[in-house]
Amino acid sequence: MTQLSFAQKAEQHWTPERVRKVTGGKKFLIDPRQGSTLLRALGLLNADASMPADAVRKYVQINHMVALIEPTVQQLSERFSPVRILDCGCGNSYLTFLLAWCFKNVWNKKALIYGIDTRADVIGKSQQRAVDLGLDDILQFEKISVQDFAQRRADLPSPDERKASRMHMVVALHACDTATDDALALAFAEKSDAVAVAPCCQAELANKWRKLSADHFKSAFSVLLNSPELRRDSCSTFTDAMRVLLLRGSGYEASTTEFVPSNHTPKNRLILASRRGNYLESALREYLELKSSLGAGLTLDERLNSDAIEVLKKIQA
Repeated sequence: MTQLSFAQKAEQHWTPERVRKVTGGKKFLIDPRQGSTLLRALGLLNADASMPADAVRKYVQINHMVALIEPTVQQLSERFSPVRILDCGCGNSYLTFLLAWCFKNVWNKKALIYGIDTRADVIGKSQQRAVDLGLDDILQFEKISVQDFAQRRADLPSPDERKASRMHMVVALHACDTATDDALALAFAEKSDAVAVAPCCQAELANKWRKLSADHFKSAFSVLLNSPELRRDSCSTFTDAMRVLLLRGSGYEASTTEFVPSNHTPKNRLILASRRGNYLESALREYLELKSSLGAGLTLDERLNSDAIEVLKKIQA
């Protein structure tokens, strides 16, 4: 008896009914039949091609995120070939692989996608998966921090060399705490054309508020500042609001959206930004006003590009 290949197993297993059950009836860029080998490599399908219950959330999440950034990617593809994308803190590289797969098998566009992370084990696994899936012509992985990667870029000998290899897009999926700001600071330095970050556990402002609470700091937000539960939730929102303002002040059109329904995960905010080159002074003024009201800001405001820093200095003068 001939043994079925995994793709054949997936073809048999994923009836239209089963596909609808995991997709909610929506059309995903990667469905479990066409993308079965990719999803298996990412650990989202079992050996019999079924999807474990605990993998459904991740599957829905990454598909939603790619669908949201697809228009931006398509616009970049019209301007650049190949499109260079950097995934900061790529972890298990779900997003990285999904993007590469779509470039090659859905969008038919050229891309070079770089995944960086400080964990050697996840980088090693991602490198092997890229080879196994035939995506190693698109994907490159490296064990390096975002800060070190940014420094290496800054140390390139000539502006022309930096420009010729700059990252057109920077993404970060659930980069913890200030790792999101590391990704944003790198995008500022690169003058990347697009940014997509899904922040996670935004602790910087919460830690500052905790100290202000101990010092009996008084403001209109004292009730939030002095309640650990309210402080945690509100600091997440305020942190991302300040990030949006700093993006707008640095030449980006920026907005937030829910990239996956909240019943899947509470960490579902996606910040999307496209570079327009208009350094919005009003956004930086609003940031400074918010910073003053909150009693603290983000260290990201010290890592803006030189043009935005000049605007900030002008406002503060």
